[in-house]
Amino acid sequence: MKFASVRVVTQDIEGLVEFYQRLSGLGAARPAEGFAEIQFEGATLAISSEHLIKLFNVGAASAAANQSAILEFEVEDVDAVFERMNASGADIVMPTTLMPWGNRSLLLRDPDGNLVNIFSRPKR
Repeated sequence: MKFASVRVVTQDIEGLVEFYQRLSGLGAARPAEGFAEIQFEGATLAISSEHLIKLFNVGAASAAANQSAILEFEVEDVDAVFERMNASGADIVMPTTLMPWGNRSLLLRDPDGNLVNIFSRPKR
């Protein structure tokens, strides 16, 4: 089995796609109206309009209702991501912090309130 993607359901697909493009510096593919994918190294972040869920899977998912999952992205330079996202007005939950296990972490909320952890591992 191959882990392929995580899909986030939103009522504001343009806003969420723009956030993750700004965060990553990557472009989004748009294979269908109301659906986008950003290809990261190792997995894909899919972003779907809540409208599509209502068409094909009524009640299966609700936009902006996540209270348990954290999207995590490993980067080389957490401080550079902090500066870029802070300058853009992103919702910073925790500024760059050295964690007890050695990672440097930054916690953000995307426009739908999903928690996003940006981290770098200690240099070895």
